[in-house]
Amino acid sequence: MKKYTNLFFKFFVFLAIVGLVSCKKYLDKAPDADISPTDAFINFNNFQGFTEELYSCVPEFTSKTWAANWILGDEIVHKTGVTWLNEQFDNGDSWSWTTAEWISWLDAGSYNSDQGSGFGKGLWPNAWYGIHKANLGLANLDKLNGTQEEKDLIKGQLLFSRGWFHFELMTYWGGLPYVNEVLSASSKLELPRLNYQETAELAAKDFKEAAELLPVNWDKTDAGKITLGKNQLRVTKITALGYLGKNYLYAGSPLMNKASTGAASFNADYCKKAAEAFAELLKMVDNQETWVKLVDFSKYSTLFYSNGGSFIPGFPEAIFQNPVYSAWFAGCPWGPSSVFVEGNIGGGYSSPNARFVENYGMANGLPIDDPESGFNPADPWTNRDPRFYNDIVIDGDQIIKGSAPADKEKYRYANLSNTGHSRNSSSTSRTGYLLRKLTPMTANSVDNFPNNYMHLSYMRLADVYLMYAEAVLQGYGSGKSNGPNYITAEEAFNKIRRRSNAGDVAQKYVSDNSKFMSEIIRERAMELGFEEEIRYNDLRRWLLAGELKYREKTSIDFDRGPNGKPINIKETILLTRKFEDKNYWLPLKINDVTLYPSFGQNPGY
Repeated sequence: MKKYTNLFFKFFVFLAIVGLVSCKKYLDKAPDADISPTDAFINFNNFQGFTEELYSCVPEFTSKTWAANWILGDEIVHKTGVTWLNEQFDNGDSWSWTTAEWISWLDAGSYNSDQGSGFGKGLWPNAWYGIHKANLGLANLDKLNGTQEEKDLIKGQLLFSRGWFHFELMTYWGGLPYVNEVLSASSKLELPRLNYQETAELAAKDFKEAAELLPVNWDKTDAGKITLGKNQLRVTKITALGYLGKNYLYAGSPLMNKASTGAASFNADYCKKAAEAFAELLKMVDNQETWVKLVDFSKYSTLFYSNGGSFIPGFPEAIFQNPVYSAWFAGCPWGPSSVFVEGNIGGGYSSPNARFVENYGMANGLPIDDPESGFNPADPWTNRDPRFYNDIVIDGDQIIKGSAPADKEKYRYANLSNTGHSRNSSSTSRTGYLLRKLTPMTANSVDNFPNNYMHLSYMRLADVYLMYAEAVLQGYGSGKSNGPNYITAEEAFNKIRRRSNAGDVAQKYVSDNSKFMSEIIRERAMELGFEEEIRYNDLRRWLLAGELKYREKTSIDFDRGPNGKPINIKETILLTRKFEDKNYWLPLKINDVTLYPSFGQNPGY
């Protein structure tokens, strides 16, 4: 069995990282890190070392392949000639989350808690292992000889981990048994499979208690001062409250409410509970009790990649991240950390879906289909939301920054027209767009691929503001309500718009609950698209994933006119995702379903 000691000082080195170096490990096992399991629980140093393996059980979803294969929603279309998980889902094959485990961050052959690598970790096996480990720690908490602060820190992390792993599992597979004790190998398996809301209630209990025990800032605790300034990735009260709110919001969403009660609508009571948890978190942000805050839009890219800088992308907006590892593709001329391989040729593994790009509204804040927006279909890339230009490569954008040899000079600017050198379904753009949100434009062979490191957060503050707005709207029935004794849904929403200098949500949308919800859906696409599985899970929980507009993936086809502007513009449907009601949940592994009769497979599989 694996044994642990002094990880608090030696093993959790990724929290102390000062440089991100391509193709090097940040973390090596300390030579004296093996002790007996009896000693693992006797003091804080050892118990913290035992606990910190839970962090390394959190999958780094971006490192499974060199393509953006963690994106399972409607954001992207991969190039032709490849088979990724996204394509499998487009074909209606939900089983591929496990049968194609080598390209699925949701699965792996077995659990992997290697603290030195993010590659090869799968959510399904790691979550069950993490739950067992958290329960083992809780069962041995009485053996800890330490201060009350130390006991609270250990217990808070263990409870959060147990709640988080259960939450992630039920997000994809629905209600499950909630394992809150150490199961003996000889015990008969008979834990009942709960419905979604029953499972969420137990997760909420763990998140609540964790929030009561964990500090807002580890640097201000006696134990945390030992690693002062290097506690960025540790879970805090902020983290626990963020997931308490998200857990409640998901439980109150139409898909989860339908699975639990039969009502395919928002559950106002759960949405109110979500709003209250988010409000408690956001008040601490307002009072500057935490280092968590929205980054300035001029530093927006630091939320996603390093571009050679010596920092962990995400700070100070990240609320929860997986550990930092030396991903095998970091800084290399291929992989999701890079888009442009040869000039701007070769990196189009993931082209933004033109239909998804339509979510990016105008600079005045209005959606492009609003008659008052000023959108001109003949000049579609003018006066758009600032995030449009930050996230999407459009025709004519400069790709190469430095001096280019003669044979590369033609690639300096993107040519995404029908016959352009940037438009090739098997190598570059398949849709008329390229993705730049997660990649510095210097990631090309001329500008020498900077030592870039991409690291995406599981949760960041902008997400919380938008979840709060949604929870208030659906819980209290108005975008103008400040039901949890905090700011209104409209005010929370506009904090995100104003950060990017986009126009506020128009009053004609705020005054109509249905229209305001449509703006929340669109805003979440603009702000959180291409990040983890936020969009995929949003469309599912809203019961929208089966609608045709979200299943069609398209390209924008055009020629260049004499003045360089696009002409002969048309949208072409490239594919339509096959989707049935059963696809709202992923199927459970056959071997696991047959462990005992009451476990049960998801409907339709």
